Amino acid sequence: MKRALLSVSNKDKIVELAHFLIQKDYEIVSTGGTAKVLIENNIPITPISNVTGNPEAFGGRMKTISFEVASALLFRRDHKEDTEQAESLNIKPIDLVVCNLYPFKEVSKKTNEQSVLIENIDIGGPNMIRAAAKNYKGVIVLTSPKQYANFIERFDSFNEADRYEMALEAFKLTAEYD
Repeated sequence: MKRALLSVSNKDKIVELAHFLIQKDYEIVSTGGTAKVLIENNIPITPISNVTGNPEAFGGRMKTISFEVASALLFRRDHKEDTEQAESLNIKPIDLVVCNLYPFKEVSKKTNEQSVLIENIDIGGPNMIRAAAKNYKGVIVLTSPKQYANFIERFDSFNEADRYEMALEAFKLTAEYD
């Protein structure tokens, strides 16, 4: 069974995507507010804490930053040493990351209150997106609800070139975000 990590600020179309992934026999790992929306829509999820071994903490600031998540994204599926090491460390691959970032730019247009701005700086999201994009040969990364329909439509023919294009979009997003 493949695994998808869904952790989104913009929840548009996430329920539809999750339903599709369930139909394709994916296990869905999810975080905080995303998990809540999925559960409310009767979509079974695995809490991120089951992957990290730690609870979400500090008001949601700490969820995905962990050795377990980064390793599940970064180990190279086509390198024998990596796959053996992942197995020995009990690291199960994450094959798809669906993540969009806290809306810092939009929030900054509405307020200049420092405490609000600080809470809208995404830390874990860019890390996950970059890790997935770096390992695009083994991990697909979706960073916008605008990508979901094309992904669903082309799912059975999604290839390395498509993965590479998604990775480029992901790196562009994190560069602009920073």
